[in-house]
Amino acid sequence: MVITHHGGQCFKVTFGDLTLVFDPIAKGASLPGVRFGADIALVSRNHKDFNGVEEVTYGEKDPFAITGPGEYEYKGVTVQGFLSKSEYGLDKGEEGAVNTIYAVKLEGMTLVHLGALSGATLPLEAKEGIDEIDVLFVPVGGDGVLDAAEAAKLSTMLEPRLIIPMHWNGMGKPKALEAYLKEEGGESQKTDKLTLKKKDAVDKDGDIIVITP
Repeated sequence: MVITHHGGQCFKVTFGDLTLVFDPIAKGASLPGVRFGADIALVSRNHKDFNGVEEVTYGEKDPFAITGPGEYEYKGVTVQGFLSKSEYGLDKGEEGAVNTIYAVKLEGMTLVHLGALSGATLPLEAKEGIDEIDVLFVPVGGDGVLDAAEAAKLSTMLEPRLIIPMHWNGMGKPKALEAYLKEEGGESQKTDKLTLKKKDAVDKDGDIIVITP
């Protein structure tokens, strides 16, 4: 599979002829909207920064949209969505919003995208339902989602093989990525796209990969 970062919390995952996208950016968001076709679109939080399903309906691609908790299967990809809470982009008077944590199984690997999660502990259902994590997408920006210290704490607890920080480009607090890397000891790899096979992930132990948009 090949993973690319399109700003904020938006990641495109391609494997064979299939394209999956996490948190596509909509028109009118705080970041430029994306424009490519996807077969599966996963939305963690119903907010313009993450819910641009129409932007990934492109060409011959009309995505199977997953916008909340539940169990799903589409074209051999298995998805579990777990209910959690976000404090990102709340309207006046709101105390919290629904956030969905996604665990996606494909090509023998488990990818977990935490969405706009605001609490450093996982809900019980997610703890029980998520096994070994090959790739963890974790928000680090603060300002309604996990901050650097909380993200590092949760990353350590979940023991993923690979960690991909998000919510640091175009959103989140200034220098959130640098703060997160400092919390994690400063070591990371930087790339513009991550090509990954199961055998590559097996030997990893909490390695941090920064994918630049």
